[in-house]
Amino acid sequence: MLTLSSFATVHRRKLRFARDQRGVSAVEFALLAPIMIGLYFGCVEISDAVSVDRKVSLTAAALANLSSQVTTISSGDMSNIFDASGAIVAPYDVTKMKMTVTCISIDANKNATVKWSATRNGTVNSGTANLPTALQVANSQIILAEASYAYQPTVGYTITGTLNLADKMYMTPRQASPTYDSKSCT
Repeated sequence: MLTLSSFATVHRRKLRFARDQRGVSAVEFALLAPIMIGLYFGCVEISDAVSVDRKVSLTAAALANLSSQVTTISSGDMSNIFDASGAIVAPYDVTKMKMTVTCISIDANKNATVKWSATRNGTVNSGTANLPTALQVANSQIILAEASYAYQPTVGYTITGTLNLADKMYMTPRQASPTYDSKSCT
């Protein structure tokens, strides 16, 4: 049976327990730590992916720029162009990068035909080419540079898998349409 004094003692203990805040910080940390750690790793993954995507765009631009500056490209020159453009991806693994340079000739009827294509780790283009309408200028040539990267997130790989980051750049030849490995672009 509860007496008045035992009831008062129980009531005082309840009040003391309710006012006690010694473990609150530990409980809050235990609840918030997994969320904060997840946010941290998510931000790291996103910033890393954005960095790689930007490097892929820069690589496509470099491929187009270097290929459009010359009038003759040998196999060794193309290898150097791929090496120089691939160096942009550092410190990421360049073996995951696919690079393709294609010279497209557009005839008087605005039909685009691939004249030559060179690639590293990718697939060469051939046949007809689909160009944006604004680039279909009769009796002209255009360089198409394509770059793609198979990005694997470090932590979020199980969620997203491999992401294929890709970009392409069109550029008109600066002096004359380049000849690659004795194949003319006209």
